[in-house]
Amino acid sequence: MADLVDLQVVDKGLEAGLAKLTPQRIEQVINSVLSQAVAGRMKLYLSTCVHCGLCADACHTYVSRNRDPDFAPVAKVKDSLLVMIQKKGRVDAEFMKNAARIAFVECGGCRRCSMYCPFGIDIATMIMTVRRICSLLGMVPQYMQDTTNSHSATSNQMWVQPDDWIDTLMWQEEDAQLEVAGLRIPLDKEGAEVMYSVIAPEPKVMAQLIANMAVVMTVAKVDWTMTSGDGWDNSNMAMFSGDLEIMGRIEREHWERALELRVGKMVMGECGHAYRGAVYDGPKWLGWQGPPLPMEHAVEFYYDLLREGRLEITDKLTEPVTIQDPCNIVRGRGLHEKLRYVVHALCDNVVEMDPKYEHNYCCAAGGGVINCGPPWKLARLKSIKIKAEQLERTGASLCITPCHNCHHGVEDIIGHYHLDMRTSFILELLVKQMKMPAGAGE
Repeated sequence: MADLVDLQVVDKGLEAGLAKLTPQRIEQVINSVLSQAVAGRMKLYLSTCVHCGLCADACHTYVSRNRDPDFAPVAKVKDSLLVMIQKKGRVDAEFMKNAARIAFVECGGCRRCSMYCPFGIDIATMIMTVRRICSLLGMVPQYMQDTTNSHSATSNQMWVQPDDWIDTLMWQEEDAQLEVAGLRIPLDKEGAEVMYSVIAPEPKVMAQLIANMAVVMTVAKVDWTMTSGDGWDNSNMAMFSGDLEIMGRIEREHWERALELRVGKMVMGECGHAYRGAVYDGPKWLGWQGPPLPMEHAVEFYYDLLREGRLEITDKLTEPVTIQDPCNIVRGRGLHEKLRYVVHALCDNVVEMDPKYEHNYCCAAGGGVINCGPPWKLARLKSIKIKAEQLERTGASLCITPCHNCHHGVEDIIGHYHLDMRTSFILELLVKQMKMPAGAGE
């Protein structure tokens, strides 16, 4: 059972959905999802689990909440999906409200628990199944549903209009020209080596990152382009709201734009969730064997540029820094060594978290949890005390966070737990410490 902080939250999205539920609708949706979409996997997982509890200590929520057994991964499944199965979908509206809280707020699908399960049970998939049921029933936290609606209406999660997108690119091109004279942000260039893809928070609130990447691309002499039309945003919060139809539409639009431009590959900015959606979840839902073109996460891209000598670092940071391992590119993609190569190229004093690599704790902002919005912020921060303790033990003054959700999640942790630390994307450090062309910035 949630503690008092969680139970006092009033989420308009959940309350509005609750008012429309009927027993017949709940039963029909649950049985439809469980019988047609995931029946085999759910039966295998639930019959295999022996309730050994090894998943519990792997979960940041459980550890941070004083090891309350109700927050163990197996308990989250037992209190949501298992009851739906046992009762054949005959659960009431209040049960669904609690199931939504568990699925959207208590679990971000980081899969750390699955890594420690002796049978490899994918608990994240079971929780995402609950989210799918909640989405079809209209039981999604308001802020997360708003981002899904924005995807549907504008093809990006932050309601960025077409003219705003172009204006932002022009503005960032001008800013980048202060660093490198004559720099351009090419649009819709057919046959380019790279199509660069960002997420909506960049043009909306962190536009400088676009200028930063333009500088990197220009100095490294990359043949690149961006798209002027829909398909530029790949953050895809519909993937986490459970609206798989919109999720698939966004991913198809993204890849079709790249195919139209006949680019060699896609490079994704520092966002683990966008990478996951484009390379794994999106193609799988669309019935594809995989993405139609190669995609590199920014960490892989930086690694190649540095290793090949296309970028040269002239000034390394000396202050103590630590590294947040984003779940979707480290546990999910195995980029921990390439991430270290890049960070060590930029920094002289790297202090690792303990544990690190794929064993590192989630930031508790991913998986759409931070997108549940302000009503759930305190509950989220209560569930990540272990990460605050982990950060504090490093003694670092800077946490490098190569993922937008990690960046904002760690910022929230630093503020809430009063840590003497700040955050940075790799890209922000890279443009400050790499060798610039002669006359740059004059």
